Amino acid sequence: MNQSLEPKPELKTEVKLYDSELKIMEYLWQCANVAQRVTAKDIAAEMARTVGWSKTTTYTVLKKCVEKGAVERHEPGFVCTPLVSMKQVQEYETRELINKMYQGSADLLVASLIGQQKLSGDEITRLKALVSQLEG
Repeated sequence: MNQSLEPKPELKTEVKLYDSELKIMEYLWQCANVAQRVTAKDIAAEMARTVGWSKTTTYTVLKKCVEKGAVERHEPGFVCTPLVSMKQVQEYETRELINKMYQGSADLLVASLIGQQKLSGDEITRLKALVSQLEG
């Protein structure tokens, strides 16, 4: 049995998570960052408090996360550990968005984001630094 609370990126790299599953994952990631062990009961209490879910709803969504390989459960006590990191999910969702809405072209996504709002001087400086880093 794995006792580590750190996500294990080698197990799953691409997991499609729906909004309800992301709520549970966000809580697990938050707890993993402070090395807090989390049980299904803890998750149900947090989801009831923050989202208004019943215990049954939480357990159903948690079961889907386990089936997808995003969460591992340990006995005794149904201790839950994230198997994918937030970064992995962000990267997967970003690739999906780029492929689905921007014909696989990341530059079109960036142009769309930049074109929708006025950027501050600091934001422009950070973008220039990022482009320089990518070129270098």
